[in-house]
Amino acid sequence: MIAFNKYYNKFNILSVLLVSVSLLFLIFKGLNFGIDFKGGTLIELRSSDNKINVTSLRDNLNQMDLGDVSVKNFGNDTDYLIKFEISDNKNVIEEIKTNLDKSFGNNFDFRRVENVGPKVSAELLKSGIVAICVALTLMLIYIWIRFEWQFSLGAILALFHDVIVTLGLFSLLGLEINLSIIAAVLTIVGYSMNDTVVIYDRVRENLRKYSDIKIYDLTNISINETLSRTLITSVTTLLALLSIFFFGGEILKGFSLAMIFGVIFGTYSSIYIANTVLVRLKVTQKTVLREDK
Repeated sequence: MIAFNKYYNKFNILSVLLVSVSLLFLIFKGLNFGIDFKGGTLIELRSSDNKINVTSLRDNLNQMDLGDVSVKNFGNDTDYLIKFEISDNKNVIEEIKTNLDKSFGNNFDFRRVENVGPKVSAELLKSGIVAICVALTLMLIYIWIRFEWQFSLGAILALFHDVIVTLGLFSLLGLEINLSIIAAVLTIVGYSMNDTVVIYDRVRENLRKYSDIKIYDLTNISINETLSRTLITSVTTLLALLSIFFFGGEILKGFSLAMIFGVIFGTYSSIYIANTVLVRLKVTQKTVLREDK
């Protein structure tokens, strides 16, 4: 049996540090919002000339007064992803085509062009935040109904931990936040809650079964009893996500990376956040029996 309970205090301190640092990054550095939330234009190009590089393409576009321009390779050396601020010029795409053809020859295929206005982007950002808040609230209500309030508190703290630390890492690394990342965060919420509920079910069952074992040791027993299920679920999910990250293309990298962070933090928080709350609140058999009545 692995003595998870021996490390409760150490990992609680680590979690407090991680959340604190994540909040600092979110407050002072913020998130790198993509076009979905910031507004602007996205162009996906493919070049037939492999001699054209990102630097020359960026320098050329910067001369067109497009505002903040981002140019990077997209998948391979001949595919490019261009993002720039919203332009009042309705013919800006045609002007870009003309300028690129003039500078580099007719070597570009415009594979995708997306425009998101400021009003739409603001509404998308608001909707994304509302979706995350509603998901957290509904999870709290679900746990409150199914378990005792001490369990609810532990579950919701674990969820906040996972979401904040994941977003903090995105802020630290400067990774783009778009609609797919919001979808990933919502999936993380569900995954983390599922893992926590499995362990909580076993804790409550053992509380009824063992009246002479304190919650400090009982949570450790419950974690070990569900460990094989936790490892199988986490490892198989991570294998799928790693495949998507390395072979799924540039579009899915942000989503898969957020999910990878979420699975790791969700598994960790189910053990060292959700369960340590029960220990610190000194949940006993009487708590469960009182709620059953």
